[in-house]
Amino acid sequence: MDSLPDQSARRARARARPRGHTCVLCLLRNGCLTALVPGFGELAAGAGRQPTSSWRRMQPRGSRKPTGPGEDQPFPGLLRPENQEELADVLRAVVVDQQGPLVTLNKPQGLPITGKPGELTLLSALPQLSQSLGLREQELQIVRAPGKEASGLVLLSSCPQTASHLQKFFTHSRRTQRPTATYCAITNGVPAPPKGTIQMALKLEHMDGMHLAVPVTSPSRKDILEGVKRTLSCFQVMATGYGCALVQLQPLTVFPGQLQVHMALQLCPVLGDHTYAARVGTVLGQRFLLAAKSTKPQRQALDEALLRCLHLTPSQAAQLPLHLHLHRLLLPGTRRRDPLRELLAPLPAYFSQTLQCLRLSP
Repeated sequence: MDSLPDQSARRARARARPRGHTCVLCLLRNGCLTALVPGFGELAAGAGRQPTSSWRRMQPRGSRKPTGPGEDQPFPGLLRPENQEELADVLRAVVVDQQGPLVTLNKPQGLPITGKPGELTLLSALPQLSQSLGLREQELQIVRAPGKEASGLVLLSSCPQTASHLQKFFTHSRRTQRPTATYCAITNGVPAPPKGTIQMALKLEHMDGMHLAVPVTSPSRKDILEGVKRTLSCFQVMATGYGCALVQLQPLTVFPGQLQVHMALQLCPVLGDHTYAARVGTVLGQRFLLAAKSTKPQRQALDEALLRCLHLTPSQAAQLPLHLHLHRLLLPGTRRRDPLRELLAPLPAYFSQTLQCLRLSP
């Protein structure tokens, strides 16, 4: 199974950079991407490195490295720990930065943040992780994290005052519409136009035993009081290939499933979205939106051409992980006038593999 780079390399990539570090798109003539957002080339390269012996030892029992397209487990880098000890090993291995009370992880896809008692979650592993990192006085608490199905940066703090300061920074940034989080996503379909904003009021509804985000058109004041929230995201297409796109997403609000729903509204669901992709229908090659309230979640359907490109069978595609990765976070400097600091997280190995299959990476 492929691995993240060793800890020293990860920390080197996560060093603070000034805010002025620019975003550059540079495509080769053959359609491959040479530069995306700050540090993206490093992320893609890091995801494809061979695992270290310590990483091999911490893999869950029964896991193995796939050797070709016909394998039963075609998604390298997925981790499925079976107990708290294995989960603690996984989290120690994905620490990308530790400075003072702040600890940054590169969360594996599929790991829930919270859950029921006895379930393996990030929250349940924090006491053991705090001890293993030498933080005995104060236990780590979650400051920022992507949802269960997404991968990427998790920001933790062992200092309540620091956590409160960061929360206020993120809240102020949202109010002033300054994005602090940047996601990478691969979408099934190419958004048109290639750059813009998506605004939609959303509410949570209980459907099929799940709480799902449902769009609300023209919400009233009563709707807002009852939990409907106006959401906003910025997007930019960075590369295209085989009917898919590599998209940079920057949410300016926080709502469960926001980015997945926003991409579905663009008729370009995120690859591996088995929750909201079903809301996009196709007739004679034309895509259209289905009614959210009457559309149940189901496994994402991919056409035969895309399956061949990804070297997947239909049964394997049904297990395709969500290609949504929180790869960049901006943090405030130590002093008020200091430039913002930047943290980066390497892409998961399966994400990097998909980029290569779709020729979206160098």
